[in-house]
Amino acid sequence: MALPLSYCLRNLATRKLTTFLTAGAMALVVFVFAAVLMLDAGLRQTLVDTGSEDNVIAIRKGSGTEMQSGIDRASAAIMESQPQVALGPDGKLVSSKETVVLITLPKRQSGSVHPANVTVRGIGGMGLALRPQVKLAQGRMFRSGSYEVVAGSSLGTRFQGAGLGETLRFGNREWTVVGVLDAGKTGFDSEIWGDSDQLMPAFRRPVFSSVTLRLADREGFDTLKRVLESDPRLTIEVKRERQYYADQSELMANFIRILGLTLSIIFSIGAVIGAMITMYASVASRTGEIGTLRALGFRRRSVLGAFLVESLMLALIGGLVGLILASLMQLVTISTMNFQSFAELAFSFQLTPRIVFQTLLFALAMGFIGGFLPAARAARMNIVTALRAA
Repeated sequence: MALPLSYCLRNLATRKLTTFLTAGAMALVVFVFAAVLMLDAGLRQTLVDTGSEDNVIAIRKGSGTEMQSGIDRASAAIMESQPQVALGPDGKLVSSKETVVLITLPKRQSGSVHPANVTVRGIGGMGLALRPQVKLAQGRMFRSGSYEVVAGSSLGTRFQGAGLGETLRFGNREWTVVGVLDAGKTGFDSEIWGDSDQLMPAFRRPVFSSVTLRLADREGFDTLKRVLESDPRLTIEVKRERQYYADQSELMANFIRILGLTLSIIFSIGAVIGAMITMYASVASRTGEIGTLRALGFRRRSVLGAFLVESLMLALIGGLVGLILASLMQLVTISTMNFQSFAELAFSFQLTPRIVFQTLLFALAMGFIGGFLPAARAARMNIVTALRAA
């Protein structure tokens, strides 16, 4: 015969203060755990969504990032001449030979004392067409052959000179911000775009950083990769654009996940001990009650199950509260340096169904570990000894 669930609920309601304190401690641990997973998911989502499955990016073999890469004009022409490259409605190749460099800009709130790295991307005529997720939110696109740039939407409020109509100085030239890009909260929101033919001489770059191509057919990627990487005239590495940006998030995402989960485990030990103390105190204060239950015919496993359910319910309450608090972090956008590219990147916390499941499972695991030993002690109590203590 099993004890009803209402019995466990009434016991939690009777001990309001201890229930509140224990559930609160678990909620804080769950909040940290969920926030770390959300931060990791937000970073990966921001960078992965930057790329497209229809696009291919080529960089110099072994370079790892566009900043370290170099591709000469002859090599770029060979890549663009492949039959797997798509043609636009006007018959032009859908490709962009790009130059990517880092500049330092002072932040608005901290002035020039704390500058940060910002990515400047020089694109070709098809650069915007290759990224349909990028739209002009304000102003207009830069004119080819001019000292004009457009800035990502997350830069204008954070960096001096990056707002619409303002002027930036880099590469020994003055650049006017004529437009603001809305890239749908992807990595392009943290970049400045300009004409590649103007940016290359400004930074004394004789070669391109990368070449981005649109595939005529997604299934043609393997063929294009094999042909280009086996060509003795080329020393390049070819990746789907989406995979390239996913790789860019790997180092930082791993760091966030390892550090955050380590802290979560340390904090969870304290929460488990707190739950264990609470349940042991509950067992000690209800010795006579436990003896009565056993005398009424309830088996040891029923008593064990009842106390274990109480602990799990305590953990579930804490888990739900912590998850609700963590969900509010989706309203926050943070900015930090991407360890892979050394450039400033803005991204948001991202709550997914998988994170909800993992977080609640983590909370229940804390409740189970913290409640099992006290529940086992209650189940092992001798009936006569327990009744005498009443």
